[in-house]
Amino acid sequence: MFRAIADVLRQIGAALATVVTLPFRAVARLFGGASRSGGRSGGRSGRRPGRARRV
Repeated sequence: MFRAIADVLRQIGAALATVVTLPFRAVARLFGGASRSGGRSGGRSGRRPGRARRV
């Protein structure tokens, strides 16, 4: 019973966190992409720009 309630609250929290962080991600992508694109020559091949690679 308590586990089901905890799961529902966790899902609500995750959805809320996603909604709250969306504008900040959009602004970061906007400014980060603009600063990286000016003066980059060739760059990384085969990888998406702006994404750090996990080890």
